[in-house]
Amino acid sequence: MSTSTPSTPSTAPTVAELEEQERRLTLPRFTHDDAWTLGSLLVELAREREAPVAIDIRRGGQQLFHAALPGSTQDNDAWIDRKRRVVERYAASSLLVGTRFRAKNTTFEASSRLDPDTYAAHGGAFPITVKDTGVVGTVVVSGLPQLEDHAMVVEALTRFLTP
Repeated sequence: MSTSTPSTPSTAPTVAELEEQERRLTLPRFTHDDAWTLGSLLVELAREREAPVAIDIRRGGQQLFHAALPGSTQDNDAWIDRKRRVVERYAASSLLVGTRFRAKNTTFEASSRLDPDTYAAHGGAFPITVKDTGVVGTVVVSGLPQLEDHAMVVEALTRFLTP
């Protein structure tokens, strides 16, 4: 019997599953108020789980939301920046980018030719995609194992989109 919850996945999702998440989690719009609502939802989820995470939401180059919960450190902010840059460069979640490289029997670090001090294809950064517009920003969680960071973002976006 599996004891995994939405925040603690037991296995890594496939490329197809990650691509489906991105299609499903397309937003009708994304405003400053939406960033606050989504960020507050992530803070609520993290507090419920006593998760030592930092959370960052951006639209374009503007940071619209940032929170650092107890137990998080400035290293989490550095990871946020590195994972966010992957989303900005590839217009896909940082976990999906890393998974695509692994599916080709390589790694992002070995094959992307990008500086690993600047880019990290580890789970936790997700594109904010607006219908009929495309990727407009990022939402990032850092502080848990990468699958849990990613799952927390997916759970929050799913709840955000549920009326």
